[in-house]
Amino acid sequence: MKCNILFLFLALILCSSCDNDDTNFEFVNVATAEFMSKSEFRSSVDIVAPQPIQFPGKIYAYQDYVFVNDVNKGVHIIDNTNPVTPKAIAYIKIPGNEDISVKDNFLYADSATDLLVFNISNINAISLVERLEDVFTIYNSHTPNEADAVDYNEFDFETDVIIGWSLKRERREKLDDSQINVIFNDGILMNASAESNVGVGGSLARFQIVNNFLYTVGSYEMAIFNIQDLSAPVLEKVQGAGWNIETMFQAEGYLYLGSTNGMYIYSLNDPSSPEYVSDFTHWEGCDPVVVDGDYAYLTLRGGNLCGQDESVLEVIDISDKTTPTLAGRYELENPYGLGIKGNTLFVCDGTSGLKLFNKENPLDISLIKSFKNIQSKDVIPLDDKLLMIGDRVLYQYNYAGDSISLISTYTLN
Repeated sequence: MKCNILFLFLALILCSSCDNDDTNFEFVNVATAEFMSKSEFRSSVDIVAPQPIQFPGKIYAYQDYVFVNDVNKGVHIIDNTNPVTPKAIAYIKIPGNEDISVKDNFLYADSATDLLVFNISNINAISLVERLEDVFTIYNSHTPNEADAVDYNEFDFETDVIIGWSLKRERREKLDDSQINVIFNDGILMNASAESNVGVGGSLARFQIVNNFLYTVGSYEMAIFNIQDLSAPVLEKVQGAGWNIETMFQAEGYLYLGSTNGMYIYSLNDPSSPEYVSDFTHWEGCDPVVVDGDYAYLTLRGGNLCGQDESVLEVIDISDKTTPTLAGRYELENPYGLGIKGNTLFVCDGTSGLKLFNKENPLDISLIKSFKNIQSKDVIPLDDKLLMIGDRVLYQYNYAGDSISLISTYTLN
């Protein structure tokens, strides 16, 4: 009997040792889906007093207002009449929201699968005037870039809507390549205006308004809405857009889509049906893009789901839209968004701060100035000032020749 007990004890120790073999396990960042029922989801939109911001996302400027997305939760509205002392005035609760665009006091916002339209002509009495249900067949809410794996939990496509993601670090058994592909492919695929009456978004935007059309892009599809009647948009069509699309920029009759593996160019000769022109392929990396004249500027950020470890700024010659070619490449540390004002290229280099480049000669850009000890995510170069967001802070700068000076910092809390 004692021998049997001893044998069982030794067996348990050996099994425990096998389970704790670190060579078979690793720590990964797991993105877990957050969802709610469709009925609750569609009844939870509300306009309320200013709220603490939880996770600042993209920024958007319209008239004297700055809109700050609270990732997957809603939009904070800041009165920027006096840039020295901006003031939060309202919050629009929108589950599953990432992007907005504004034209003539009508605000368009994604809400997971739906498109919402708000009348903001009276900023103190904002109203929801339209909801187009299930127009985004591929979820626009991307998983966090820091994620190594995705957990859809008990999400039911028929009855639920994914409204966001939580990120946590877990110790998991190592998987081979075939198992990893199953994890990432299982379940639901996630996905400067010339007119004074249209607002301006940053380079991380996936919404663009061009004349009477609103273009939105998800991971693999583009949705085109006719907004001639601003309060009642009509979905014209949904078409393929490319692979792993993350951002969209419009300039001079073209749409430029930034993806994790390149840049896609679409012509707007027929605004209701953008036509693929060409694409420029690079290694895998998170990729916003801006365009000025014959050159496109894009940042590639490596790491986690973004792909390779390298991070760079690329300059692409697009003088011939059918054959974009690489014209220059410059190393960066941790790049996100970027913007252009005159001959100055503003690059948000993440934890390495805001960097200003002289791009008078696009083939040989040079660093002018670097604002260190700040975290930068995206910028909007306006006519009279520069807006930048990073690390829960909204920064505003004055232009002064080839340099800029700080106007104010506004903590998003």
